[in-house]
Amino acid sequence: MSDHRAWHRVSAELVAKGFRVLAVDLAGHGASPRSRRYTPRGWADDVVETVTPLLDGPPDLVMGHSLGGLVASLAADRLAPRAAIYIDPAFAFPRGIRGVLFKFAFALAPRPRRAALVRWNPRWSAEDVEIELATLRDWDKRTILGFADSRPIVPPLRLVAPSLVVLAEKSLLITDAAAARLRRLGMTVETVAGSGHTVFRDDHAGFMRLVAGWLAQHEHAAAR
Repeated sequence: MSDHRAWHRVSAELVAKGFRVLAVDLAGHGASPRSRRYTPRGWADDVVETVTPLLDGPPDLVMGHSLGGLVASLAADRLAPRAAIYIDPAFAFPRGIRGVLFKFAFALAPRPRRAALVRWNPRWSAEDVEIELATLRDWDKRTILGFADSRPIVPPLRLVAPSLVVLAEKSLLITDAAAARLRRLGMTVETVAGSGHTVFRDDHAGFMRLVAGWLAQHEHAAAR
């Protein structure tokens, strides 16, 4: 439901470290156009079409959260980044009745108000609460239809780049078995203790320490 504004602190710190940051609003989010039909593959096509003219070559890093993590993994297959970071990514979807209830809850629930956001996200800053309220106003609720068919919601089939998966302490989407499969694929899987689904908002400092440490380790390994 969020857009690039949710990443304001992450983007600022990456820029301070020398990165050039391209923060993309998926179709139906933020200022991006609305689509007649939303699918993970369609979102990935949009991202690749948008960023490719802005790149001089393979990007140093592709990063995405939740739905954006799934889209980033699909885009990474074509962008061939030097590294990838997926934050509590939608690499799986609850099965059976739990999955059905999950979809109904998203489809039928009203957009949350400020008091609900504060109650659900006690570690968010006041600025992040206001940003989320703004992004919810700009969000096209029909994007939920992109999950009507949950079969495309799957983890990457291959490792396209050194990859870090950052999980919430109690991930809504990645079970222990799913995390084990990602490790067998060659991904590094880490959990930020005490964080909820939006890890980089719940514990921004902890998230950035993890990312910085992993990037430094990746760069050191690549230099050897």
